[in-house]
Amino acid sequence: MIGTVAIASGKGGAGTTFLAVSLAHALARTGRRVLLVDAALGLANVDVQLGLVADRHLGRAFSEGRRLAELVVRDEHSGLDLLLGPSGWRALAGLAGPRLERLALELEALATGYDATVLDLPAGIGPPTLYLSARARRALLVTTPEPTALTDAYALLKIGLKDHPALALVVNLAADPEDGRDAARTLAAASRRFLSRELELLGVVRRDPRVGEAIAAQRPLLSRHPHAAAAEDVLRLAQRLAARSAGPRA
Repeated sequence: MIGTVAIASGKGGAGTTFLAVSLAHALARTGRRVLLVDAALGLANVDVQLGLVADRHLGRAFSEGRRLAELVVRDEHSGLDLLLGPSGWRALAGLAGPRLERLALELEALATGYDATVLDLPAGIGPPTLYLSARARRALLVTTPEPTALTDAYALLKIGLKDHPALALVVNLAADPEDGRDAARTLAAASRRFLSRELELLGVVRRDPRVGEAIAAQRPLLSRHPHAAAAEDVLRLAQRLAARSAGPRA
């Protein structure tokens, strides 16, 4: 069992939602039962990327006292179960304290019925990102090679992820594999020097114009363009993640 995988970035624009959708889809294609959670509370857009219109979303868990299991929707195109997030709900954007703890506990209970649960977290260092990533079995820190993205990734690492026992780095939007590895080396060197933390590179996903086309068409990249460079990279990422499924957390 892969367990819960938190996908987080220090900066918006790193492509975490694309990666969450594509990684979850790649895992589902291997026959695993996968739950994708749009935990970018208040600014959710997994539904937009998948072309879904649903009135069941996480906001109703709080506004109507609904159980999360009642809010799961099925996407037949990808084979994923989804917990969608609301967009434009200010009350959820700043979720913290007992309500955030309640969400985490319910997510953990729901996740026991799946082989993998992928959390698309808000960018930055807000309470939902720090709290949910800390409780996840695995955490993927997503960055791009841009200096500002690396700076913000380091801030998230320093404040919230450096002590996670199953943390790995993913470099998205790289010009080529070496560009991604260069970015990873830069961040890993800073982590090693200032935080005394080794940072494993799990994978590099190349910049690919077909990603934008698939998002515009509101279809998963692995379905729309299965042989695209970015699709191949995500498939490798999923394989490496699955290979580490016997990690340090249950």
